[in-house]
Formats: sequence, C-alpha cells, structure tokens
Amino acid sequence: MTAVRQDAWSPDDDLILAEVTLRHIREGSTQLAAFDEVGERIARTSAACGFRWNSCVRKRYEEAIQIAKQQRQKRNYMKKQTFMAAPHVSSVAVIEGEERTYKNEPLTEESLSIDMVIRFLRQWKGTYQELTRQIKTLERDVREKDEELYTLREQNQKLSLEVNSAQTDYRTVNDDYKTLIQIMDRARRLTVLTEDDESKPRFKMDANGNLERIE
Repeated sequence: MTAVRQDAWSPDDDLILAEVTLRHIREGSTQLAAFDEVGERIARTSAACGFRWNSCVRKRYEEAIQIAKQQRQKRNYMKKQTFMAAPHVSSVAVIEGEERTYKNEPLTEESLSIDMVIRFLRQWKGTYQELTRQIKTLERDVREKDEELYTLREQNQKLSLEVNSAQTDYRTVNDDYKTLIQIMDRARRLTVLTEDDESKPRFKMDANGNLERIE
C-alpha cells in the first residue's frame, strides 16, 4: 500500500511528476495513469499528484506539453503507416522467400527482416515524395487563389469608385433637372400673366378730362 506523505512538494517531486506525465502524453497514455505511476514512486496519492499537476506544475510545461502531443500524433501516424504497409511488405517477403527457396538459397529470419525493412523504407520514400508533390500543388493553388483574390479586391474597389461617381453624377443631373423644371414653370406663368395683361382694354385721359380707350 502506498504511504501518504504530508510534507511539501520538493523540486525533485515536481520534476518526476512532469517527466512521467509528459512521457504518458507522448506515448498516448492517460494522465490518470501517469499520476498513479508518480504516486507509487514518490509515495503520494494519485489525487494529490493530479492536483499538484493541474494547479502548479502544468503551467511551467505548456510548451513541453504541446511538443509531447505533436510527438504522440507523429507516433500514431507512423503506427498507422506501418500497419497499412505491413500486408504489402509481408506478401513481398513471402514471394521473395519462395524465389529463394526455388533457387535453393537459404532463407533466414535475419535476411527476411532486412528485406521487410528495405521494402518498407522504399514504400515510405514513395509516400513521402507523393505527399511532397501534393503539398507543392496545394501551395501553388493557394498562391493562385491569393492572386485571384487580390485581383478581385482591386476590381471591387474600382467598381465601388465608379458606382460612387455615377451616384454623384446622378444627383447632380437630378438637381439640374429640377432647377430646369422650376425655370420653365416660372417662364410659363410669366407668359400667361403677360397675355392676360395684353387682352385687357387700356384708357388714357384727354385734355378735357375724358377717358379715351387706347387700341
């Protein structure tokens, strides 16, 4: 049974807690398993280790935690690639083994392992080259899209300026049109008044004081 310590955490205890927890993160294990292991090593409870990690130690190892997670992802990816390549490698090894048997060449476990490694490395090289080509293609597509986006932004800015200019011209023409209508309406009213004045009879007074109509 693990003894329960009541003393304060030492720098060595914190270092052990950090190393073990980071190792479990890197290997794809859980932090609970790491706390159990640390508790066994330094005679503390798993709960105490978890509390110490979350409250104090974790803050000092944020960058190391991210690196451990990246290593875990890379590890899982390599396992997946190895699993996918294993059937192909095994079949190639069996065929080569049959050829060696046919030629009366000795087939040893060491030579079979080397062949498997060589085949795997060749396949991995081809996969890496294909991924590199795909990355370059994607980067080229991204550059082309960026250039297209830049061109579209310039066109949009140019069209926006043209629309603003057209709106300004429209307002100016509309104001001029309204002014012209007002001038024409005023001229029409003046013409009507003038015609009314000319249709009325006009008179003047002669020397004797009589009104005389003027034609």
